[in-house]
Amino acid sequence: MVRNAPLWRLAARRLRRRPLQYLLCILGIALGVAMLVSIDLASGSAQRAFSLSTDAITGRATHRLVAIGPGGVPDTSFVALRRRFPAVPAAPVIEGYGRAEELDGELMRLVGVDLFSEAPFRSTLAGGDGGGRGFVPFLTEPGTAVIAGETADRFGLHPGADDASGMLHLELAGRTTALRLVGSVSSDTALERRGLENLLMVDIATAQELLDPAGDGLANAVGHIDLILDTPAQEAAIAAWLPPGLKLEPAEARGNAVQQMTAAFELNLTAMSLLAMVVGIFLIYNTVTFSVVQRRSLFGVLRCLGVTRGQLFTLILGEAALFSLVGSLLGLVLGVVLGRTIVGLITQTINDFYFVVSVRQITLSGLTLAKGMGVGVASALLASALPAWEAMATPPQMTLQRSSLEAAWQRLLPWFLVAAVLSGALGALLLRWRSGGLVPAFAGLFALLMAAALLVPPVLAGVMRGLGRAGGGLPVLARLAPRDILRSLSRTAVAVAALMVAVSVIVGISIMIGSFRGTVVTWLDQTLQADLFVSPPSTTANRVLGKVDPAIVAAIEARPDLRAMVTYNNFDVHLVDQARDVTLIAAGGDVSAGRRPYAWIRPGIDDPFAAMEAHEGVILSEAVYLRDGDGAIPEAVTIETPTGPRTFPVIAAFYDYSSDRGSVLMDRARVAELWHDDSVASLGLFLAPGVDPDAVASELREGFRSRQNLLVQTNGSLRAGSLEIFDRTFAITGALQVLTVVVAFIGILSTLMSLQLERGREFAVLRAVGMTPRQLGRLTLLETGLMGLLAGACSMPLGFVLAWVLVHVINVRSFGWTLQIALEPRFFLQSLLIAVGAAVLAGVYPALRLGRMDISAAVRQE
Repeated sequence: MVRNAPLWRLAARRLRRRPLQYLLCILGIALGVAMLVSIDLASGSAQRAFSLSTDAITGRATHRLVAIGPGGVPDTSFVALRRRFPAVPAAPVIEGYGRAEELDGELMRLVGVDLFSEAPFRSTLAGGDGGGRGFVPFLTEPGTAVIAGETADRFGLHPGADDASGMLHLELAGRTTALRLVGSVSSDTALERRGLENLLMVDIATAQELLDPAGDGLANAVGHIDLILDTPAQEAAIAAWLPPGLKLEPAEARGNAVQQMTAAFELNLTAMSLLAMVVGIFLIYNTVTFSVVQRRSLFGVLRCLGVTRGQLFTLILGEAALFSLVGSLLGLVLGVVLGRTIVGLITQTINDFYFVVSVRQITLSGLTLAKGMGVGVASALLASALPAWEAMATPPQMTLQRSSLEAAWQRLLPWFLVAAVLSGALGALLLRWRSGGLVPAFAGLFALLMAAALLVPPVLAGVMRGLGRAGGGLPVLARLAPRDILRSLSRTAVAVAALMVAVSVIVGISIMIGSFRGTVVTWLDQTLQADLFVSPPSTTANRVLGKVDPAIVAAIEARPDLRAMVTYNNFDVHLVDQARDVTLIAAGGDVSAGRRPYAWIRPGIDDPFAAMEAHEGVILSEAVYLRDGDGAIPEAVTIETPTGPRTFPVIAAFYDYSSDRGSVLMDRARVAELWHDDSVASLGLFLAPGVDPDAVASELREGFRSRQNLLVQTNGSLRAGSLEIFDRTFAITGALQVLTVVVAFIGILSTLMSLQLERGREFAVLRAVGMTPRQLGRLTLLETGLMGLLAGACSMPLGFVLAWVLVHVINVRSFGWTLQIALEPRFFLQSLLIAVGAAVLAGVYPALRLGRMDISAAVRQE
C-alpha cells in the first residue's frame, strides 16, 4: 500500500498550481458563514444588552410582585408586605425610559429604587462594595440621580459638580426634568459595567413624580416589588396572602417573555442567512467535483499503483476540510465585521416592534462562533462527500476515462426526477404540519428548494438537447454552446441550480415584501381616518410608553374646531386560554370611522365596534389566534383582571400589522371599570370641515409645550412614518439577498474557470483549426448567457412558490398576519436580468483568458 505522505504532497502541489479555484470556494464558504454569524451576533447582542441591563436591576431577586394591569403596585401593598413578612427581603422598583440631550439623545433606562431596601438585592445600587459614591445627597436632596461612571466619563459629565457638567435634562413621556447628578456607580466586572451603562438611578419618590402623567405627585404606586424567597413555604405563604390585583411571578419570567417575543424574528433572519449556505454548498460541490474530475487520470494511475479507495476518500475529504476551515475562519472574521454593521438595523427593528434596548457593541459569543465554524465545515464535508465517494467507488480503468462521470450523470437523470418528487412531497408534508411551528415550516421550504435544484439536471439536459436539434440553421457558435453545456452537465447543472436558487430567493422575498407593503398601505388607508394623531414622544415605533396629561386631554376635547375625538390606551394583559401575554387596547371611539377591515365578524352582528361599545364582547387581532395556534377563531377569551379571570365573547377579528404579539380591543369604559385605569396614551382628532390640520398641529405643540411636549402628526405624516419603519425593517433582508447572489455569482465564476481549465485542449484544437480568440470569447459568453437565461426562467416559478410559502405559511406562523399576494411583472423581469447579468459577467474573465491561451501547450496537456 502507498503511504499517505506522497498523496498529501500531490495535493499541496495542486493547490499551488490552481490557487484561484480554491480561493473562490473559500470565499463562498466565508460569505455563507459570515451571514450566519453576523445575524446571530447582532440579534444576540441586542438580547444580551437587554439581559445585562435587566440583570443589573434584578440583582439577587428570585421573585417579583407585579400588578395585574397598568396601575402598578400600590405603596400600601409594600407596607403591608413588610409588616406581614418582615423576614422576607423586599424592595420596590419603578422603571421607565427617557432621553437626555447631554447624552446625545441616547436611550436611558430610568430606575427608581429605595436605598434602604436595596442592600440584599443590588450592592452596586445600594452604594455597597460595588464602587458607588454620592449616595448621601441622593437620599437627602430631591431631584438627584446617579449614573454609571463609564457613561459619565464617555459624555464628559462630572457627578457632584455644581456647573452644567453635573446636570442632566431628562425627557420622559414628553416632560423634561432637570436632574442633578450626585454620584456614580461602577463594578469590578466587565459584564456588570456593561449592564450599568444605560441605567439612570433615582430615588423611588423622584421616579414616581417623573412618571406621574398629571405632574402633580398623586401617583402612589411602584412598578413592582422584588423579593428573595428561599423556600417553597415562603412562596406559598406570600401567594396565599396576595391582595386583589397582584400576582407573584419568578424573576426570570420577564427575560423569558422577551426571548419568546423575538424568537420568530431571529429564526427568520437565521433562515435567510442559511440560504446563502445552501447556495454555498452548490459552490463547494462544484469545486470538489471539478477537482476530482481534473485528477481522474491521476487517481486512476494511483489506484493502479496500489493507492486504496479509503486513501483517496480521505485525501479528497481532507482537502475539503482544509479549505472549509480556512473559509470558516475567514467567515468568522467577516461575520464579526458585518455584525458590527447590521447591529444597528436589528436593534432598531427590535425597538420598533418588541422591547426597548440600546446596543453600543456586539457581544462575541463562543457558541455563535462555534456554530458558524461547525456549519461551514459540515457544509463543505457534506458537499464533498458525494464526489469523494464517487472517486473511491470508480474502478481504476473507468477512472482513466474522462467521459465516465458525464455518462454516469446521464444515466442518473431519471433518478433526479424521482428524488425531486420525493423531496417536494416531503416539503409539502412539512408545510402542512401546522402544530409543528416554524422549524418544520422552514425545513419544508428548504425541501422544496432542494426539489427544484434536483430538477435542474433533467430540465437543463432536455432544453439543451432541444436547442441542439432546433439550431440546425444557426451559426456554428450557436450550435456549439448548448452541446458544450450538455457535455459538461455535472458542472453546469450545479452552477445553474445555485444561481436559480439564489435568484428565486430574490423573486420570492421581493414578492413577499411587495405584497406586505401593499397590504400595509391598504390597511393604513382604511384604519387611519382621523386628521391628527396626538401622543407623547415615544421610544418605540408601535407603542406609546407615556401618557397624555389628563388636563391636556380635557383641553383638546373642548376645542370648537373638533368634529370628534377618540382616545386610545394600551397595556399588557395575560390570556389565560393561551397562557401568554397580549396587548389590551382601550378604545374610546373608532379611529377608522367605521372603515376598519375585519377578517371575521360573528354572524348576526352588523357593526362590531358598536357591539364592543355596548359591552357585548371584545375584538381580536389575527395574531391572537393565528400565531402559534391552529387558526381557529375562539368563541371567547379569558383575560386575567385585578378581580380574577374574566371571559369575554369574541365578536370580530380585525387585521392588525402594528404588532405580532396580538391585540384585544375593548371599550375604554369597560377597561376603566375592570382595571381602574382611565389614562390616555394617544388621541385621534377629527377636525371640522375647512380646518387646516397643519395649523392645528402646530398650535397644539406650542400651546402645551410648557406642560408636556407632544408628538402631533397629521394623517399623511403618520402614514409616511409607518412606511418608513416598514422599509427600515426589511433593510437587513435586502442585504442578505445581495450577499446570496454574490455567493451564486462566485459559483458561476468558479464553474466557468473550472470548465475552461478542463477543456483547455478542446479550445486549443478549435484555435488551431481557425477559431479566433474573439469567437472563443463569444462562445463562452453565449454558454454563460444560456445558463443564466435558464436559471432566470426556472427561478420565476420557484420564486412564486417561495413567496407563497413565505406569505401563507412562514409569515402566518411567525407573526400571525394575513397578507394578499401582489404579483408585479417587474419582480420577474428583475430576476431574469439578474440571472443573465450575473452569468454573463462571470464569463467575462474566462473569456478574456482564452485570448491569452498557449495553443501548443494546451494541445499537449493530454
